[in-house]
Amino acid sequence: MRLFDDTEMFSSGTGGKKLFDVPDADLLLIDNFFSKEESDYYYTLLLNQTQWHEYDMPMYDKIVTAPRMVSWYSGPDIAESNQKWPNELQVIKQRIENETLIKFNAVLLNLYRNGKDGVGWHSDKTTSSNKNMDIASVTFGETRMFRLRHKFRKEIPPIEIPLHHGTFLLMAGATNSFWQHQVPKTSRDVLPRINLTFRRVMEK
Repeated sequence: MRLFDDTEMFSSGTGGKKLFDVPDADLLLIDNFFSKEESDYYYTLLLNQTQWHEYDMPMYDKIVTAPRMVSWYSGPDIAESNQKWPNELQVIKQRIENETLIKFNAVLLNLYRNGKDGVGWHSDKTTSSNKNMDIASVTFGETRMFRLRHKFRKEIPPIEIPLHHGTFLLMAGATNSFWQHQVPKTSRDVLPRINLTFRRVMEK
């Protein structure tokens, strides 16, 4: 993977907040939620210091290796709580909580190494006690397209959102219950992208 000078090539978007007026969803987008300097810092640090690992997942009748790398941190109030959160993740989490007024206790870090990495259509897994789970997403690195589609109403057009370096996206309320999302693969020569998805995990 190309590293160090890559940050000069990343787009930070046009700035500002955008609320999406779509059914069954509460979507908030903030470009430049983190400044270029902050985004460069977090990108380089997380890329090089996170303990990334591959993981296997079921697909139809077989087990395959997911086309991306991950790392998971959870809080002490969760039974499967793991290692201590790095200071930088705590700072990012606090910034998001200050903006949303939502408390999060877990984060999934995804590393999309190149255009061959992506994630297919899905909704994040929830428990019956937290069906409408709020998901706060932060992107550092290469801009990748984020797509959403309604699960039940095919007449509603899909949504495409380019997630830039330092962009914040909140999928709140019933969004995860009624919409699926994906990050498609691309044939373009793209640099690594790091995505952090914060959520409130509740015990069953």
